[in-house]
Amino acid sequence: MNYQEAISFLYAQLPVFHNVGKKAYKPGLGNVLALCEKVGNPQHNFKSLHIAGTNGKGSSSHFMASVLQEHGFKVGLYTSPHLKRFTERIKINGQEIPESWVSQFVEQYQSHIQEIRPSFFEWTVAMAFCYFSEEQVDYAIIETGLGGRLDSTNIITPLACLITNIGYDHQDILGETLPEIALEKAGIIKKGIPVTISEYQMETHYVFEQMAEECGSDIIFANRAIEPIHIQMGEQLTFEVQNHHAWKNIHIKSPYVGTYQIQNILGVLAWSVQIHEAGLIDLRQEAWERGIENCAKNTGLKGRFEILEKKPWLIADTAHNEHGLRLLGRQVEGMLMGQLFIIVGMVADKDIQRALEVLPKHATYFFCQSGNPRSLSASQLQEKAKNIDIKGICVEHVNEAIGLAKELAQENDIILVTGSTYMVAEIDQL
Repeated sequence: MNYQEAISFLYAQLPVFHNVGKKAYKPGLGNVLALCEKVGNPQHNFKSLHIAGTNGKGSSSHFMASVLQEHGFKVGLYTSPHLKRFTERIKINGQEIPESWVSQFVEQYQSHIQEIRPSFFEWTVAMAFCYFSEEQVDYAIIETGLGGRLDSTNIITPLACLITNIGYDHQDILGETLPEIALEKAGIIKKGIPVTISEYQMETHYVFEQMAEECGSDIIFANRAIEPIHIQMGEQLTFEVQNHHAWKNIHIKSPYVGTYQIQNILGVLAWSVQIHEAGLIDLRQEAWERGIENCAKNTGLKGRFEILEKKPWLIADTAHNEHGLRLLGRQVEGMLMGQLFIIVGMVADKDIQRALEVLPKHATYFFCQSGNPRSLSASQLQEKAKNIDIKGICVEHVNEAIGLAKELAQENDIILVTGSTYMVAEIDQL
């Protein structure tokens, strides 16, 4: 079985969330536990750090992986979804899992797949854990896929947990209110294991405080413990943090210039200091600073306020819900010196109305549809946008829309592609 045959087998056999949405979601940990037992319970063979949240967990996972790499550790990284290739989901020190390993794993265990009938995500989790176990990583950064309490990754016993922020996303699965969503995310908190929360939010803080108290876990809210100063935007995002615990005068240089990364980085900073002071991992300030600065080189994270071209600006960002799109819109409007062109596509099972309402009204819009089966058609998206006075044209493909926008744009204008991970993934320049 070659790699393409293995991937085709899995897509044919298993329900895939990014293709069919909620129908692929299998609540409960029974399947993934059964599958991991069949492959030797690899989740017990490596040390891990667990990350959940609505937005920012992917960036935070990559930042933490880079920090540990700069300390000289062999670091596994499991994230989802992927942009271009399935192998992006599973990395060690920034190198994607070999296609040959994937095909051998599927061939070896396909009978278990057929017997247990796990979801695509459950199978992918088991594969990642096996790979990290076999390769004997020092630490693995594990990002949840959906929620936390019933997420397939929640069979690990991590050294520490990080929860980024809570926003409206996947309400049909996680709950209609922010406290309900927070409770699902808080499910990764385990007895005696410290947890950092990136953002103290009035609607949800008590959920995490109560869970931490029940579990006897130390808890920190990063944005109440750390204040960034001297924030500057340019080729890098730079700012400073003074006198945070044992670390003094921390100088932060991020290759990712989205302003929303400030809170992600502060969350990772507070988490790192918590881990260090608890004696779990010996972390050094200088190596931590290098980890943030070298994150793009070390991990290959893409699609986060990624500037693909200048004159005019072409920016890609995977923001796909109200919270993410609001922050993105504010930053783009803040740097705007000309016209704004927004190329947007969304998946049908998101809260489209809530997301569209926070986008700039004055932009020229192009509505697109990605090749993902869950994508809302461009014409349907256009109709929903009309209801809130956002007008634009339908264009079949994102790259066609980019071409049209570039024909209209002047040097100081901005072309923004956003609304869906799957839209961004189809950009040729990415």
